[in-house]
Amino acid sequence: MKFLVCISKAPDTTSKIDFTDNATKFNEAGIQYIINPYDEWYALVRALELKESSGGEVTIITVGPQADEPVMRKALAIGADKAVRINAEATDSGFVANQIADYAAKENFDIVLCGKETINYNSSQVPAMIAAHLDYPLISLATKLDINGSTATLQRDGAGGEETVEVQTPFVLSAAKGMAEQRIPNMKGIMAARTKPLEVIEPTGSDVHTQVVSYEMPSGKAECKYLEPDQMDQLVELLHTEAKVI
Repeated sequence: MKFLVCISKAPDTTSKIDFTDNATKFNEAGIQYIINPYDEWYALVRALELKESSGGEVTIITVGPQADEPVMRKALAIGADKAVRINAEATDSGFVANQIADYAAKENFDIVLCGKETINYNSSQVPAMIAAHLDYPLISLATKLDINGSTATLQRDGAGGEETVEVQTPFVLSAAKGMAEQRIPNMKGIMAARTKPLEVIEPTGSDVHTQVVSYEMPSGKAECKYLEPDQMDQLVELLHTEAKVI
């Protein structure tokens, strides 16, 4: 079985965020990048588990410049067999999804796995767009994946319970917490990653439909106000006048 795992880089959560060019560009100076955790911990690791139990091949793919290759090498060190980098800036979700779908269509993958979202944009758009381009079923927010031949059984959390879905390959899924457990690359994997194939391909023609107007830092947290237990009237007044629904 052939697995395609879509990965993207994201700033380490300890990074100090800043913007340049009149707040239209993310300032990458001094930023330490990691594999987006939903892509790594859940999508990639579950694909590796299925390969180890039933055989197959795991390919990772990303859309980005050469600077993204260290992140890709980590995914290879965790256990992926080969990597593909589409040599273009990841300008928006539609462009990224189109590039990945064009590659996937040529290679006939059985399952395309993505994290449910990236921790820097949180848009959850790419998996659905890939599925639409490929005309594949999409199972979103999956927490469990098992395969029997060409039939996959997936679970995901639903309103008030858990939903079980069966689907025939090929399909696209977005992986949520519970799909797998994080793996730490060992020295053998790190050494092997140096020689695993990393193919660089040029992007296909695809329009970019969105642009960044500006970034804005969130407002700082307000100071906490403490009330005595018997000050219910004051509490109600503050809830009406100062509390904000987020």
